[in-house]
Amino acid sequence: MQLFYHQDILEEDKQIVFPRDESKHIVKVLRKKEGDILHVTNGKGFLFISELTLITAQQCIAKVIEVKKEKTPKYYLHMAVAPTKMNDRFEWFLEKATEIGVMEITPIICDHSERKVVKMERFERVLQSAMKQSLHFTLPKLNQPVRFSEFVTDTPEGTKFIAHCEESKDKRSLKKILNTGEPTLILIGPEGDFSSEEIELARSNEWIPVSLGNTRLRTETAAIVACHTVALLNEE
Repeated sequence: MQLFYHQDILEEDKQIVFPRDESKHIVKVLRKKEGDILHVTNGKGFLFISELTLITAQQCIAKVIEVKKEKTPKYYLHMAVAPTKMNDRFEWFLEKATEIGVMEITPIICDHSERKVVKMERFERVLQSAMKQSLHFTLPKLNQPVRFSEFVTDTPEGTKFIAHCEESKDKRSLKKILNTGEPTLILIGPEGDFSSEEIELARSNEWIPVSLGNTRLRTETAAIVACHTVALLNEE
């Protein structure tokens, strides 16, 4: 199944009007014809099965013939991850986390961050592409970058974890202490890890220190390990 994305479709809509660039792609590249079936999502959990009724390079229109709702996940995962020095590594994280099933992502700027400016429009396109490729119908929410200190002191409810590399007696394995079925927030630091001051600030704001394994992981790898751990445990 090929999945299209159209953010403006409402559940009660009876037809879908595609923008000019998407219409051109449907006609010139995919060579679709009137009567062909298209599968479209609005990124809000809905799948619209539609039939093309008008095809031009300027505008394609499809009639909605069936609407399906994606099953609500058992958990809600919010990943707060420091952008990597190389953009492509952070984009790899965005792609794979979307495939696994992350619901919300916040880029965080830390004391040791080497990248403090990010390309939000590019990141949004990566998320949309990954959603379509993996046949998910819910687009992860991408928040604006925020300072670490602001994020850890003003975050929504949920079980809050910080994964760091410092030796600490109170640090436990994420997979052993995760409570399934609950909103979960996980902090992943930059290449140089969180500073000691950041770790202490998080701890004082009830963030739980966790380990993701016995090896030292890159930022994007650690973030994917955390995503997969949460997803896998919630499947059991």
